[in-house]
Amino acid sequence: MTTAPDPDAPRLPERQRRRGPIITTIVVAAVVVIAVVVTLVLVNRPNGGSGAAAAGDDRPARTVTIGIADISQPYWKTFASLAKQRLNVTVKYVNFTDYSQPNPALKQQQLDLNEFQHLQYLANYNITSGDDLQPIGATAIYPLPLYSAKYDAASKLPAKAKVAIPNDAVNEARGLLVLQSAGLLTLKGGGTAFSTTKDIATAKIEVQPIDASQTATALKNGSVAAAIVNKNYAVDAGLPKSQVIARDDPSSAAAEPYVNAFVARKADADDPVLIKLAALYHTASVTDEVQRENGGDAVFETWGPEKLQQILAKVQADAKAAQ
Repeated sequence: MTTAPDPDAPRLPERQRRRGPIITTIVVAAVVVIAVVVTLVLVNRPNGGSGAAAAGDDRPARTVTIGIADISQPYWKTFASLAKQRLNVTVKYVNFTDYSQPNPALKQQQLDLNEFQHLQYLANYNITSGDDLQPIGATAIYPLPLYSAKYDAASKLPAKAKVAIPNDAVNEARGLLVLQSAGLLTLKGGGTAFSTTKDIATAKIEVQPIDASQTATALKNGSVAAAIVNKNYAVDAGLPKSQVIARDDPSSAAAEPYVNAFVARKADADDPVLIKLAALYHTASVTDEVQRENGGDAVFETWGPEKLQQILAKVQADAKAAQ
């Protein structure tokens, strides 16, 4: 991981000692003080064209360190500029290439926030680590698509058609929920974010769990009629959007665990500055860049701490029940 070093603390010059003060010195000093005060008043008077900056300068300065996993994305630079302008917050980023690191780093107070995960991932972390990190501001849901090169609608898949889904715990459950929403199968109890193929109650198609990295290959070589393919693998394989025949419904309760969010330690979950900082993500200049970098697939959600924490609590309860 990489982070910018903190600048050296500024040091004030030593005050010079005066020997044998006299009245003339006192008078001169008084004049100097008056001049300095007048200068400061003039310098700090608001002026046209700098309203946003002046408003930000009225707030206490603060530095917030955020852990992310995509520091090369241009919207993070825009986000940091907004934080300084509107909140007088200096944002420092720590970039991670290993998803297992940002949550422990947050717990150990190396970070103030992180933004890289959806709520299901956070729930799994909290349960397995015994931690209690909390989401404080939603960013976006990235729908998980079902692709087919042969059929233009899920309803047109023939009976017993082979459909590949990722076989890892996080994406298998989500893939099954996508197939259920497309009317291709049903899951016991309606399914959860922790369902497996063992929870399939009825199915019109034949589900084939395979490594996530092989789903696009299986689709392209024709060994399956359709496949759930994660965004990064779909992009790498050059799968066109025209081949998407189903995906998550971002407005459904089933998609809620997959909303990405800014996450804080529980002790900081009601920090008003951190909450306002997370909300800046939904400024148009940021979201426009997010959409441009993600091909327009981001579905933004502006949920605050209360709703996010309610969703997290439910997902964690489901996770414990699935153990």
